[in-house]
Amino acid sequence: MVRIATILALILTLAQPADAQQRANQLFGAKATGSQQDPHAIGTYAKGCGAGLVQLPETGPTWQAMRLSRNRNWGHPEALRFIQDLSREATRYGWAGLYIGDISQPRGGPMTSGHSSHQIGLDIDIWMLPPQRLNLSRRERENISSISVRTDDQRSINRNWTPAHHQILKAAASDNRVDRIFVAAAVKIEMCRTATRSDRNWLQKIRPLYGHNTHFHVRLKCPRGNRLCKTQTPTVRELSKGGDGCDETLTWWVTDYLRPPDPNAPKTPAAPRRSVRDYTMSDLPRQCQNVLASR
Repeated sequence: MVRIATILALILTLAQPADAQQRANQLFGAKATGSQQDPHAIGTYAKGCGAGLVQLPETGPTWQAMRLSRNRNWGHPEALRFIQDLSREATRYGWAGLYIGDISQPRGGPMTSGHSSHQIGLDIDIWMLPPQRLNLSRRERENISSISVRTDDQRSINRNWTPAHHQILKAAASDNRVDRIFVAAAVKIEMCRTATRSDRNWLQKIRPLYGHNTHFHVRLKCPRGNRLCKTQTPTVRELSKGGDGCDETLTWWVTDYLRPPDPNAPKTPAAPRRSVRDYTMSDLPRQCQNVLASR
């Protein structure tokens, strides 16, 4: 009876004009648990949802989930397996494991705050802070902060960066499940500088992106059999054409990108861009309606 009422309410919502519909992030943000469905990533990383997502245990042998109050430690089973594997690998380089930030909401979808991606259970934020211990209390996990590994001017790494960071990122990028990893531009430049000449193919997956100085963001490929999932195109291999991404485009991030704007340059009005937080259910794949309605 409850299921029928939920479906009817959802149908009535979708029948309204788009501007009158409830925002999708409010609907997905209200769900406290995953759907009782087979695991499936649906749609794209920034416009989709996740069926049958699984909650990462708050604490494991080599990891801890952070900011538990957000309830964003849910992901596709493939993402959870990756976290467990990479956190074990991190212990080879002197870390106790990994501190895990946001993955997805219990049913994915647009979030009420923060990310525009992380919607299908395949995006994982991993802190740059090397864990000293893996028995932090819930309160400690709310108050502790990660560390930045780049200078304030964004042009180079700082003293927080270590060879272990390099090795852990290399291990993540060398994993066939990974599509790309977002880091601060200074990190990419440093890794390009220090990687050996004979072992650089994995570097193509390391992508510079603002806002990633205190964590790195791993994005997994669509798992096999998830036919409703859309991996980004072009793929890493097509985009790089076999290169490592260490070219003049990267240098642009710490030259032209950071250069103060010319006050005399003509100003071109920015094209209006719709926020993910304004999405309604009609913006998402139709299968996301079933994810919301499921028990």
